[in-house]
Amino acid sequence: MQKLQVLGRIVESGLVAVVRAESSDQAARIAEACAEGGAAAVEITFTVPGAAKVIEDLAREYRETILIGAGTVLDAETARIATLAGAQFIVGPSFNVDAARLCNRYGIPYMPGAGTVGEIIEAMEYGAGIVKVFPGETLGPAFVRAVRGPLPHAALMPTGGVSMDNVTEWIKAGCVAVGVGGNLTGGAKTGDFRSITEMAKRFIEAIRQARQ
Repeated sequence: MQKLQVLGRIVESGLVAVVRAESSDQAARIAEACAEGGAAAVEITFTVPGAAKVIEDLAREYRETILIGAGTVLDAETARIATLAGAQFIVGPSFNVDAARLCNRYGIPYMPGAGTVGEIIEAMEYGAGIVKVFPGETLGPAFVRAVRGPLPHAALMPTGGVSMDNVTEWIKAGCVAVGVGGNLTGGAKTGDFRSITEMAKRFIEAIRQARQ
């Protein structure tokens, strides 16, 4: 799938599930639950044991259903491992120029974290399709509104602290999507994967209404 198509699907749905699972099996079950709930993408963080193998297995099984990406990517080496495993997008907690160049070289969307206007501009200059506002719980929707004054063309996606209580505010502030971790996938801790599906549906409906 081409870069623009991947970004388009993320923006259309507006929801990226951030998976920090305790095992590869748990990550797979979370991905399946998110797909059933209509999430556009699942970000498998490289804090998951055997993350590359998890990405490879999920990409093979769910590639036509949900986008599979890699998160907590700190460098170009990890980005390349992830893309070879089948990751369709790369997310980092911060910007890394070598990772940006590698992703651009292979036509993979790169979504680095940024917490200042300068960091956002640098990420955009190196071709970031979407810039992750991180940490979201610290910066808040007001930060996005302020940034979009001088940078109305910036495509921003918060991660960290996004919940049903504030997702509407994030979208109305101008975010093109949101990344949600524990507030979406928390049910996995008790084996309640059905709750993840239902929560994904609730997030997507809230995003849809906020955009109207």
